[in-house]
Amino acid sequence: MAKPASKSRIDLQDNAKATSIQVLQACLTDSIDLYNSTRQAHWNVKGPNFIGLHTMFETFYDQLATDIDELAERLVQLGGTAIGGSQAVAGQTRLPAYPAELKAGLDHVAALTDRYAALAKSMREGIDQTDEAGDADTADILTGVSKNLDKALWMLEATATTGG
Repeated sequence: MAKPASKSRIDLQDNAKATSIQVLQACLTDSIDLYNSTRQAHWNVKGPNFIGLHTMFETFYDQLATDIDELAERLVQLGGTAIGGSQAVAGQTRLPAYPAELKAGLDHVAALTDRYAALAKSMREGIDQTDEAGDADTADILTGVSKNLDKALWMLEATATTGG
């Protein structure tokens, strides 16, 4: 594992900082990708439930924007460099590419459901990794983001179950 890029007086061992920086960067990358996918759905959704889905997707990407900022700032606090440019995200995301051809509301719901579930799983893995490394604060941040992802996932699944 790489050492933190800059010194920080946060009293964690270098290995804990390095683990957290690595986990945070992976979660940041995936979160930015999910943010962009959610925007894609928001812009392009069509169908009888347009306004409800359009509004729900906007709520989701607003929450993701807040969570992304929190992840990036913690990464920098620990001495890392938050990488969030389009090329870096495209090259490093662990999420599948969002299908550009989707229009129907429930197709967007299904595509987002898969991606929210994947990121929520990765976030929980990151909670365990950072906690085991001795960084309870980063684990706490990831827990907060995980709760937000789970809430969005619940809403997506409820929408798919009820037909919109």
